Amino acid sequence: MSGTLNKVMLIGHLGDEVKMHYFEGGNCIGRFPIATNESYTNRQTGEKVTNTEWHNIVVRNKAAEVCEKYLSKGDLIYIEGRLKTRQWQGEDGVTRYTTEVQATDFTFLSNKGGGDMSNPPMQGRSQSAPAASPEPTSTPQMDAPEVEDDLPF
Repeated sequence: MSGTLNKVMLIGHLGDEVKMHYFEGGNCIGRFPIATNESYTNRQTGEKVTNTEWHNIVVRNKAAEVCEKYLSKGDLIYIEGRLKTRQWQGEDGVTRYTTEVQATDFTFLSNKGGGDMSNPPMQGRSQSAPAASPEPTSTPQMDAPEVEDDLPF
């Protein structure tokens, strides 16, 4: 394979509120951390162990505004994006590095009670690409009668 791939998919809980930064020209970015957990049982002790990993998320422009408006600390979110490492000089002259997830797509997974949920903003894109319509998810019922259709497959 001669190509490369830089893709991240995460489901986690927000560790803080969305912090917005506005720039001249009307652009903005939002930053927030999310936590993902891995749990396993230690075979020697039988103790359940949970490891938490923190990820710095960056969303841009309209997507950042949507996240700021509808997300709050503790909310569950699905993020797709790519890893980006950036560097800068600290005030002490030391070069610092950070790795962030530049979000390209996200879906809010927390169910917010109250409010008008007839058209909730549950999905967003941080790029201007059109969003693909999500596949409807339904649980088939065991006693539902078989409906014959005329689909060729």
